[in-house]
Amino acid sequence: MAQSWDLTALINAADPKAGQAERHLWLVRLTEWLRHAQRPPAAVAPAPNTPGTPAAPEEARTPLPLLRLRHLLNQVEKNEALHGRVRALMAAFWRDIDAASLFADLGFGARVSFASELLARVQQRVLPGTPETSDLASLFRLLFDPADAAWVGPLDAATLQRAAALFGPAESAGLRAVLLNAITILVSAVHSAGYTPALRQRMDSTALQEEPFRQLTHAAAELRQAVLEGRNDDALKAATYLRSLLDACRRAAASVMPHLEQFGVSVNIVFDLDQLRGRTLRIEQLVDCLLAPEPLPEAQRLLLELLRVLGDQRGVRALFARHYSLLARQVAERSAETGQHYITRSRDEYRDMLRRAAGGGAVIAGTTFLKFAIGAIGLTAFWGGFWAGVNYAASFVLIMLLHWTVATKQPAMTAPAMAASLPRGESASDGEIEAFIDRVVQLIRSQAAAIAGNLALCFPLVLGTQWLAQALFGAPLVGEKEAQYVLHSITLLGPTALFAAFTGVLLFASSLVAGWAENWFVLHRLDSAIAWNPRIVARLGAARAQRWARWWRANISGLAANISLGLMLGLVPALLAFFGVPADVRHVTLASGQLGAALGALGLGLLAQPVFWWCVGGIAITGVLNLTVSFTLAFRVALRSRGVKLQDRRRIGKALGRRLRSQPLSFVLPPRKGA
Repeated sequence: MAQSWDLTALINAADPKAGQAERHLWLVRLTEWLRHAQRPPAAVAPAPNTPGTPAAPEEARTPLPLLRLRHLLNQVEKNEALHGRVRALMAAFWRDIDAASLFADLGFGARVSFASELLARVQQRVLPGTPETSDLASLFRLLFDPADAAWVGPLDAATLQRAAALFGPAESAGLRAVLLNAITILVSAVHSAGYTPALRQRMDSTALQEEPFRQLTHAAAELRQAVLEGRNDDALKAATYLRSLLDACRRAAASVMPHLEQFGVSVNIVFDLDQLRGRTLRIEQLVDCLLAPEPLPEAQRLLLELLRVLGDQRGVRALFARHYSLLARQVAERSAETGQHYITRSRDEYRDMLRRAAGGGAVIAGTTFLKFAIGAIGLTAFWGGFWAGVNYAASFVLIMLLHWTVATKQPAMTAPAMAASLPRGESASDGEIEAFIDRVVQLIRSQAAAIAGNLALCFPLVLGTQWLAQALFGAPLVGEKEAQYVLHSITLLGPTALFAAFTGVLLFASSLVAGWAENWFVLHRLDSAIAWNPRIVARLGAARAQRWARWWRANISGLAANISLGLMLGLVPALLAFFGVPADVRHVTLASGQLGAALGALGLGLLAQPVFWWCVGGIAITGVLNLTVSFTLAFRVALRSRGVKLQDRRRIGKALGRRLRSQPLSFVLPPRKGA
């Protein structure tokens, strides 16, 4: 649009008698013309001594929009009629616009929750804006771009003074009134935010002893009265008092964060805290601009801040990163607490892992037969997936309640525990690196034990059950048709590797569900509700209510992880198939049980056929991808949520290589007692 307007036509189009939308559209075209990257005529700078002489270094370094602004000012100031028309247009602009909204609303959500603010940002990016508005905050998004900070920052004092004289309010009193109104709006928002139950009940009581939120409105009113009456000394005193109150409000708001870290995170509360802190800082910027002896430099800094906020407000990713980082950390921390139980350090723990994994393999053997039974019923895709998910979920929950384990459940839980042991800081010591390598070795060893325990019982139990059914009933439980399907589906020659990686993603997703569910449980204090709610206590009795509260607090994460994983394994492939995406799951323990069923149906002669060994290879790659994909994703989330940067990747890699060369068996077998 800007390229179709030259400067002469643009200035001549200024019409102070036009409607509000036309005036705003003229301003939008003017800022687009400034942004257009084409060097203005030589009248902007002193003419060179000779034609063809390169521009002066200062001019070459000056941003092009700034050069064009100076050229615009030159053209308008030397033509009295044009100058009068532009000034009249700007007078109408400032008369009809709600300027206080720019300073009080830009960057702050008028929404009541994080989700609604996210939706508002998406709408701003997708839906076009209109210049037909009296809200300067909305018009600001059409007038300026965050990249404009590159030329607003270098504005010199002389050009800034000329631009303010042409485009600013006619009287300084008008600007003071706008700033005072914006301060009043912001103070009211901070005052009300400080009294919301979600924040007030989580603030440190000592930070609220002086009642800073209650005193804010009175301090702002004193400042306003002193400024309007021209009492400069009183205005400075009132501003100092207001700043001290704002600082006390920020300290009170900051005291909420330790409470969230201990008792559960709410993204909406984090969003409210961020908004409260941002408003207190904006109030201080407005006060600085209001009381500055030279207001234009302060106004320039304020404009740069608004441009920065405009860039942040356009970015949905930045909103997610800021407000979900603490929730991600809490999810990772709670998973880390669970993951500690999956890491073996001694021979006794290693043998206990083998025993618990063997128990899990026994349950998965029964799950395998139920899977074939559900498939034999011939349900529709959705209901077949649903009941398969119920089968998986019930099996995983049973394994959890029996204190057994499934190998593939471990990586997504152990990754946050690994991240917790990572060295922090710019450079880690050799001892910290070696301690981290110890954790890596323990993890790999634990995974090897869990997989060995699962497969050591699942495969032979399924095979033995097939033989027993053949001996008792003359036919195995799983027939040849299903066996052929198994050999076709889990072979390494098919899409097994892709489906195994996809299953790893689902395993990772279940760990996020587990962490989120536990955070939600703790945030809403459901354990306390179970223990002390009068109805529950009357129904269960005091002692049983206390036991139930402790049980749910200890098991909510495991229940959420196992139920969500089971349902995702069954339902996600069916839902993706509805959209035409061919997807399936490959779980290493279930796949080993299916291969055992196929061997029992087709006989031991299958061992001599290559297809069997291709399936064995498929199971091996399934185990590797199930573990590595889920661990990698969980590890990355844990690193990001904890703010850990691996500056010593090479040192860690070298240390791991040295350990592998010097103690290769430590990756498979636990150390001897006393080692």
